[in-house]
Amino acid sequence: MRMSRYFLPVLKETPAEAQIVSHRYMLRAGMIKQASAGIYSWLPLGYKVLKKIENIVHEEQQRAGHMPMLMPTIQSADLWRESGRYEAFGDEMLRIKDRHDRDMLFTPTAEELVTDIFRSHVSSYKDLPLTMYQIQWKFRDERRPRFGVMRGREFYMKDGYNFDLTKEDALHAYNRHLVSYLRTYERMGLQAIPMRADSGAMGGDDTHEFLVLAETGESEVFYDSAVTDLSFGDREIDYDNVAQCAGVMEEFTTKYARTDETHDEALFNEVPEERRRTARGIEVGQIFYFGTKYSEAMKATIQGPDGKSVPVHMGSHGIGVSRLLGAIIEASHDDKGIIWPEGVTPFHVGIVNLKQGDDEADAACEALYKSFAALGLEPLYDDRNERAGGKFATMDLIGLPWRITVGPRGLKNGVVELTSRRTGESEELPPEEAVKKVAAIYADV
Repeated sequence: MRMSRYFLPVLKETPAEAQIVSHRYMLRAGMIKQASAGIYSWLPLGYKVLKKIENIVHEEQQRAGHMPMLMPTIQSADLWRESGRYEAFGDEMLRIKDRHDRDMLFTPTAEELVTDIFRSHVSSYKDLPLTMYQIQWKFRDERRPRFGVMRGREFYMKDGYNFDLTKEDALHAYNRHLVSYLRTYERMGLQAIPMRADSGAMGGDDTHEFLVLAETGESEVFYDSAVTDLSFGDREIDYDNVAQCAGVMEEFTTKYARTDETHDEALFNEVPEERRRTARGIEVGQIFYFGTKYSEAMKATIQGPDGKSVPVHMGSHGIGVSRLLGAIIEASHDDKGIIWPEGVTPFHVGIVNLKQGDDEADAACEALYKSFAALGLEPLYDDRNERAGGKFATMDLIGLPWRITVGPRGLKNGVVELTSRRTGESEELPPEEAVKKVAAIYADV
């Protein structure tokens, strides 16, 4: 993409309503625009990152054997009355009447709807295990929407649902989701710590939230600092291997890590004093096992191996796809702007022409642009007739991990300048070597 043709409404001043870093930078970088309280339009740059995050979630869910689907955003209230949650969910649910005076709602989550799909088509244990998921817009009518996409009313979420014959099978699905989530967050450059949490309106006793540590987090968390030394890395795992998935669960959840709702001071005091930490955390996902809560209420039963009819065991598993943009920025920024990890960057490299209109500089930039495109990488070429300082400021604000600066002086010596956004370090390289280095970096992402 060429900057002269791109819709990037960068703001020089920070809007007054932006209280936290991610909200300020998303507005200033032209990623979003508020439509109404807690509801945003996603402009091209923000939408591009949103799709990068969504693609990673899809890849890791399908790697774990989960099947994508799509359910409607508007649901009938009848299913929620059947489960007993229609009144219990509270004022966060946006309730609607259609033209025939039927009670409807804008989906905040979809346990009831997916359970209805399951009971309509599955009747035998031979069709289990089964896990389906969707990535779709949700709505919760927050009393005080704030912090931009971090606590909006409309949000983009991955919600998945497992159906299993026994509790043991369902807990394997729980562990499988934990493994896939660890992989997902690490690919985005995040360390998301699984913490024992409260199940809230979902119900059930087993649940972990994944939290990214940040000063602006809405949750107070208590943890053993040793959990921050854990990394899933590039290890291979067989998602059908019960023991292997359980081993990862044990590795990542044995050390103390809890949100304030489930904090146990006595257990926390058993952690060596030098490792006890309290901080703030941003929730970016949660996994639940709730047994037969919905299947019993909605009569989602199957015929077991002994011929008897039994309710299926279920769990649900969410990732806040739109919220993740805010979390990544909160975890990765400086006073100049965003610093995107390579896995989610909207463009792989920025090209800055220091002297637009100079034949040699223009030709070198065009050659770089075509070289990256030929390798399947997406460059953002700042071909505007603007001063160099303004171009650098824009590149720093939007946070591309790598920048190549092209100018007449460097070209006389046969070099361009390659700069890391994260470290600020620069090196001079022949143009073809700069392309190779950037390509090698992304080959490992």
